Amino acid sequence: MDYTDNKVKVTVVESHCPKYNPGDIIRFIGSELDKDNSDRVCMVAMQAIYPFIYAFRRGGNLKSGPYQCTDCGETVVFNIEIEE
Repeated sequence: MDYTDNKVKVTVVESHCPKYNPGDIIRFIGSELDKDNSDRVCMVAMQAIYPFIYAFRRGGNLKSGPYQCTDCGETVVFNIEIEE
């Protein structure tokens, strides 16, 4: 059985939160956050979208977005994709 663990890129498309700006990027190498190549990471946002990040990591057939964090009135919209 093959083990799929893709690199994943999360891009901020729209933000009403002071923590994110459109164009910000968060990268994962498998289950690890690529801290050197990522912008700011909010754990509330990650909790909201991590099930989708996990699906992309494991090779799920999902559309790239939009996915969003709906913490209070500070909505952030993300695109998620496999990064080669």
